[in-house]
Amino acid sequence: MLGVEIPLLDRPRADILRAAAICFMQRGYAASSIDDVARSLGSTKGRIYHHYPSKADLFADVFRAGMDMNFAAIEPVRVQPGPAIGRWRKMAAIHCGQMIRTKPFQRVVWEGVELYLRGATTPEQREEFTRLMQSRDAYGRIFREAIAAARDEGDMRFGTIGIAEQLMFLTLNSPLFWYTPRPTETDEDIEAIVGEVVAFAARGLGAAEENTR
Repeated sequence: MLGVEIPLLDRPRADILRAAAICFMQRGYAASSIDDVARSLGSTKGRIYHHYPSKADLFADVFRAGMDMNFAAIEPVRVQPGPAIGRWRKMAAIHCGQMIRTKPFQRVVWEGVELYLRGATTPEQREEFTRLMQSRDAYGRIFREAIAAARDEGDMRFGTIGIAEQLMFLTLNSPLFWYTPRPTETDEDIEAIVGEVVAFAARGLGAAEENTR
């Protein structure tokens, strides 16, 4: 989890973001400080302030990195040809895996959304968070378009697409809240968890057993 690659970032900033993501996940935004991040890095605050003028800027960049990871992860499969349900299953598995393998970053995304919706930001922060939310919405539309196409093709059956999308993401995001890594856990164990979560989400969207077309 700590060794995940952060797209388009130099090593010093990437190290700071990994440490910050863990601090924010463990303590929450309000209770975390630049001191906490510096201690976890084994460095001075100056190293962090060299890149980030405030905790809010650091938090926003962790949020951004989490979304960048998600976009990069699904990019190879989101435009693949073939039935939409096949693309959705692949994207859903990748997304759910992200919730496990990059959990600290994804928890920051989740908390950032909560802060934005509660209005718990300054006017300056809100402007930046609005841009981050637009990125998150664009990511969600990729999945929304996939399930809409799968329904048009007769491979999914659900009612209101907005409700279906929200319930789908609640399921796929759920490892953020109950998953805890075990010392002996393997990649195969994680894939088995992902498989169960995706199968549950697929049934909720009215899909039949996995289509091999």
